[in-house]
Amino acid sequence: MTSLVRDWGVGVGYRDIHSSEFMENPPPGVSWIEILSENYLAWKNAPLGHAHLEILEIRRNLPVFMHGISLSLASTEPLDRNYLKRLKELAEILEPEIISDHLSWSRAEGAHMQNLVPFPYTSESLKYLVEQIDEVQNFLGRPILLENPSAYMSFQYSEFAEWDFLKELTSRTSCGLLLDINNVYVSGWNLGFEPKEYLKNIPHHRVEQIHLAGHRLIDNKYLFDTHDQKVNPKVWELFRWYAESFPVRNIMLERDDNIPEWSEMEIELNQIKEIYNESKTITPTTAESAI
Repeated sequence: MTSLVRDWGVGVGYRDIHSSEFMENPPPGVSWIEILSENYLAWKNAPLGHAHLEILEIRRNLPVFMHGISLSLASTEPLDRNYLKRLKELAEILEPEIISDHLSWSRAEGAHMQNLVPFPYTSESLKYLVEQIDEVQNFLGRPILLENPSAYMSFQYSEFAEWDFLKELTSRTSCGLLLDINNVYVSGWNLGFEPKEYLKNIPHHRVEQIHLAGHRLIDNKYLFDTHDQKVNPKVWELFRWYAESFPVRNIMLERDDNIPEWSEMEIELNQIKEIYNESKTITPTTAESAI
């Protein structure tokens, strides 16, 4: 399978608090940035504003990826055509390397929720998602990446394990996977499965990008994907194992809240770069021997 996007190396989720570090010369060690699409879209039924101009300036030096939270692909409501129109308009201006969103739903009765909600993995939902993805990709004129969700409960009606659902979904569409290692760890903790078993069984040739982020322990019982903490040591361990077992590309640090100074972000970025560089010097092992 031909990759949807080239391997740009190590990137970071761009946030305004770090704009001064990016406007003239990109920080060393950062090869690309990912933006939250919704932060730069035109308002509904309005022309595009000026928020994207800063990203266009950065775009002169670094490739840009667009990552959204509003496609709500698994919603039973029709796709938001106005949102898609604005997303395509932004993409035509920024010319991103990739556009991504989540394998979840977040819209009901016309209202958008703050959470990205999982859904049961059934034959019916698979058929529906394939149709939704095809419609989005045809409208945008390009393939998209979909991110695996964080799960806090399982569905008794699911017919597939999540990794098998991903295999079927990607084999029936031309979309790729945005693998969030933290989400795998969070879901494994909450649902009681072994994260390495999950990672061993996903369609690796479809993984075009990887996210690393932090989480919190809630009520001393559940893990919650908060993106407001450093990457957990267990997630670092899982990422290193994955990078030693399978090819990795386009690795990114994601932080959405409680955002530290750039010097602190660089510490984690250097850890990513170390593991990424090491992965290029070794022949990936089989998952069976590495687990």
